[in-house]
Amino acid sequence: MTESPITRSTLLDQAIGGSIDVSHVEVRRISIAAGTTGGAHVHNGPVFGTIEKGSVTFQIGDEAETTLRAGDVFYEPAEVVISKFDTTSEDVVFLGYFLLVECGRC
Repeated sequence: MTESPITRSTLLDQAIGGSIDVSHVEVRRISIAAGTTGGAHVHNGPVFGTIEKGSVTFQIGDEAETTLRAGDVFYEPAEVVISKFDTTSEDVVFLGYFLLVECGRC
């Protein structure tokens, strides 16, 4: 029997909860300089991401802080405060996948 040349690993299996009306997904490559404090923020739709380079201190609401590094994936739920997305002593580059609704429906 021959081994498959394809390997699959689930990095994140995240329930979104409720019913959401997504019309499209926007994928953004975002770069943030070292030592940047992002500040608390909220997204109107869920955001998924992958750290490509560098690291950030990440915190959702009052949950425990965690450090995300290159290769890590993350989820930012809709309408929940993201307390921290702060770069460490190195620049960070990440891909953000934003689930969006057409503005005509806003």
